[in-house]
Amino acid sequence: MYEQEHSGTFLMDKNGYFSPHRAYKDESGTLCLEKDRMGVFTSHQNQGNTVSFYGDNHPTYAGSVVKAMASAKNGFSQVAALFEPHEPKPIEQFTSLCSTLDRELQATVFKVQRLSESIVEVVISAPMATRKFKPGQFYRLQTFDASARSKHEAPWTMEGLALTGASADRKNGLLSLIVLEMGTSSKLVRFLQAGDPVTLMGPTGTPTEIPAHQTVCLVGGGLGNAVLFSIAKALKKNGCKVIYFAGYRKPEDICKQADIEAHADQVIWSCDQKIQNARLFRIQRPQDRFFFGNIVDAMLAYAKGALGGEFVRFDEIDRMIVIGSDRMMSAVKQAQKTLSPPMKKSATSIASVNSPMLCMMKEICAQCLQRQVDPAHGERFVFSCVHQDQPLDCVDFEHLSARLRQNSMQEKLSSLWLDVVTSSQ
Repeated sequence: MYEQEHSGTFLMDKNGYFSPHRAYKDESGTLCLEKDRMGVFTSHQNQGNTVSFYGDNHPTYAGSVVKAMASAKNGFSQVAALFEPHEPKPIEQFTSLCSTLDRELQATVFKVQRLSESIVEVVISAPMATRKFKPGQFYRLQTFDASARSKHEAPWTMEGLALTGASADRKNGLLSLIVLEMGTSSKLVRFLQAGDPVTLMGPTGTPTEIPAHQTVCLVGGGLGNAVLFSIAKALKKNGCKVIYFAGYRKPEDICKQADIEAHADQVIWSCDQKIQNARLFRIQRPQDRFFFGNIVDAMLAYAKGALGGEFVRFDEIDRMIVIGSDRMMSAVKQAQKTLSPPMKKSATSIASVNSPMLCMMKEICAQCLQRQVDPAHGERFVFSCVHQDQPLDCVDFEHLSARLRQNSMQEKLSSLWLDVVTSSQ
């Protein structure tokens, strides 16, 4: 997977495996590599460091668990041979190393706050994971069974949640994750407290492609808006013009308004339900607009010039990025065919696919497979954990909708369980 994302890092054999090498140190102590089919090192070498590999990644040991275990048994001596005998380091250095690892790698809850009736923000203290974040990537958040709260002898343990990074405070090592309360595990997030230990894997997935000096249309539905602004920020930094459609069911669902406005040239807010109380939401900038209706109707009205003060025409847009529910993204897919004026043929339309995920370790468990139908190449299935950003026109949204409903029975039962264990009785 690393070679796919950073082509040319490793020498590969004709069958797609890492080319095995044996590592040794010459008389001067310099690390050297030579091809050897029983070697457990890759071809990569950088400042005296190399990379070992075992199991199914190794052509000699691929094919079974027994072979995978044998690769480690036979390979550990090659690794150990690279380390010359030395005097034990002072205990102070070892303690310092342990402290650094704990500080960098152990994730804890910094704070939890409710943004709307169904959306919760959880801020995680995780310095290394925060520094590595790029817009569009996501994380796997889970609690530890040993530290989970419980009631009626039932532990409130969360399963792994795939959550897109909303923002990253690299200086303080704080990562903001936005959670839509739908399933049982996502509803348990609100019970987390500052200082709680959690397991945070990532960032994973492929970062969203950020072009330079283009006109980009962002289309966010509900929770999608809570994560799109990090992409908008990167686009503005690259000199892009950003037009942002932010759609919600209810005005009270709108959150992170200032963050959305900060990195968009124009925002078109839309709500399905009309505002009963004008104080619930106010447009803060003169160039922005509010539309009563769904986000697709807002886009069609904007294209026709019906909102007034439009910054761009749709035939000037170079790229469209859509994040929201499967229904919303499917509707946008159909709507872009009827836009007047239409988008130019060279424009790129991207959907961020939220298919079911389990391992989130990049092409391992195949729970996240998403069907695409490409007129040029036919049917194909892609791993959404790697390629969450997919061509909007190719995504089979009926397939995605069916996959998202596959665990509905278990989710209903879990929801009833949650009602019991969180009740005051």
